[in-house]
Amino acid sequence: MVLVAEAKSPPPKGGFADYALVSLHCLRVYLDESYRNALDLLSEMPHILAEIGLEEGDLPDHSTLVKAFDSFEMKIWRVLLRLSAQLHDLSGHAAIDATFFDRENASKHYCRRMNYRVQTLKATALVDTVSQAVLDVHCTTEKTHDTQLGWQVASRNAGDLTSLAADKGYDWMDLREKLREEDVRTLIKHRIFRPIDHAHNARVDGPRYRQRSMCETVFSSIKRTHGDAVRARTWYREFRELVLKCVVHNIKRAV
Repeated sequence: MVLVAEAKSPPPKGGFADYALVSLHCLRVYLDESYRNALDLLSEMPHILAEIGLEEGDLPDHSTLVKAFDSFEMKIWRVLLRLSAQLHDLSGHAAIDATFFDRENASKHYCRRMNYRVQTLKATALVDTVSQAVLDVHCTTEKTHDTQLGWQVASRNAGDLTSLAADKGYDWMDLREKLREEDVRTLIKHRIFRPIDHAHNARVDGPRYRQRSMCETVFSSIKRTHGDAVRARTWYREFRELVLKCVVHNIKRAV
């Protein structure tokens, strides 16, 4: 469960090393528990703590973990996601799709005080169709069209892709042309407006396109094992929590 480099910088005096805090967050998501409950459970797992250089009495307070979650920038979690995907033999054939995660129910008083109105998060994931590893994920609370989200995710990974499969929600000629410029074969069906669109779809249909369902399989696995809701209250923590769910999924698939 731990992605730790061979060479580590020593922890600050009286503090905890970054790799230990990141590992504890991954374990918290893996256990699908709150900060307090996860630390209580880990205190009974000395062999796990030894793997990340901690002893039974060295666990941080739950407030320390919360502050660490804020202090690590989003790019740190994205690097961790990329490293976890590299644990797999990636095929270069990917699929993209979106799903919704619930924001855990809060009291009406909290919702009014924090203007907490959006009840779901939209997560767009890029998945390797062979290894079922999550390559990238994008989260939003806004109503943005799938084509725009699809290009943001695909453009970050176009250099590593051979083909990209998606449903008709990602039907956008500019997206196809941009991917072709990156030598990525687009397997995106056309919405039916003209008879020729049937011919285009017939050319797309095939084994690679039908592997698009691997996205739904991955989403189902993550929701069943790590929950279909996020525990965090602020939007930026929720985004990081979703990325961590994908990291833990990749590591579990690898081991």
